[in-house]
Amino acid sequence: MPSRSAILTVLFLLGALHALIGWLLMPSLAAMPLLQTLLGLWLLLSFLLIPAGMLGRVIKRQPLSDRLAWAGMLAMGVFSSLLVITLLRELCLLVLPWLGVHDVRLPAWSALAVLLLAAVSSLVGYFNARRLAAVVDIDIPISGLPAALQGFTIAQISDIHVGPTIKRGYLDAIVNKVNTLKADLIAITGDLVDGSVQELAPHTAPLANLQSRHGAYFVTGNHEYYSNAPEWVAEVRRLGLTVLMNEHVVLKHQGASLLVAGVTDYSAHHFDEAGRSDPRAALAGSPQHVAVKLLLAHQPRSATAAADAGFDLQLSGHTHGGQFFPWNLFVPLQQPYTAGLNRLRNLWVYTSRGTGYWGPPKRLFAPSEITRLRLVPA
Repeated sequence: MPSRSAILTVLFLLGALHALIGWLLMPSLAAMPLLQTLLGLWLLLSFLLIPAGMLGRVIKRQPLSDRLAWAGMLAMGVFSSLLVITLLRELCLLVLPWLGVHDVRLPAWSALAVLLLAAVSSLVGYFNARRLAAVVDIDIPISGLPAALQGFTIAQISDIHVGPTIKRGYLDAIVNKVNTLKADLIAITGDLVDGSVQELAPHTAPLANLQSRHGAYFVTGNHEYYSNAPEWVAEVRRLGLTVLMNEHVVLKHQGASLLVAGVTDYSAHHFDEAGRSDPRAALAGSPQHVAVKLLLAHQPRSATAAADAGFDLQLSGHTHGGQFFPWNLFVPLQQPYTAGLNRLRNLWVYTSRGTGYWGPPKRLFAPSEITRLRLVPA
């Protein structure tokens, strides 16, 4: 649990930002007293709901805990849009007079526009987050790819975040769609859950229904470590998936060999030094000659070590593609890649935007995805 001082600091900042929105918008809505009152009430409610939703997990009684989480996360999504658009409005109000725009109605109109844009972006973002992820097709050109492996397909899902707002039905739909792809291999690149095995085992059970020619493989993400990673590793194995923790397997496909390795999350050593992420260790004891070396690594920043170790392809997630503006602008501060296919020396790195979402049920300009990757000759 966070310290008392940390909680008070967060509450102070949250209150200050809510007050800032009210101070910047409410005077401009004086001619619309009903809207002004509704905005004030919403800001007060939002200030109460967001921390209640974040702390809802300490409440063990269901369905109260999940309902609080839903209310808090929805409020957080609206608040985020409202804050960003309000600040953009202030910038416009500062710049427009310099461009010769002088209209006394502009403050009121622009305040109304902020409310409408925040509402629309939140609704669209909610729809994008809750709908079933679309299939994204990606070809990976591999030098010297044997004919036997040409067209080999990998279905990747990542960052589902089963938890307070994502339950069994959401995951069931994902599993059913993945199975329709008839992939040769399924890769789950971490952040499957946000919660304990005791709470969420009934909701992760659909993973047992995943079907592919060579099975399904899982690596831990940072959120597994927040939720007792050893218990989740055991649970995922119980469901019939292969968990790769700095280790590998070699698959035979139509006479050709393909190595599938997986590493623990990049931050795993903060929880267990013995489980430090290590792409080189994942290759230990591997055959010298395999056609393709594939690495599953939750965070894209494992790529440098993966390239040094000699992998051909790394599949990652973690970033959610930024999930929604403006958070996509901050991803490059921590990760080398935000989304899509990138090249690092001889290594291809594919970063999924994720198949679920984290926090607010909201996605804007970063749609969720189920990725179908196909190996093709370079």
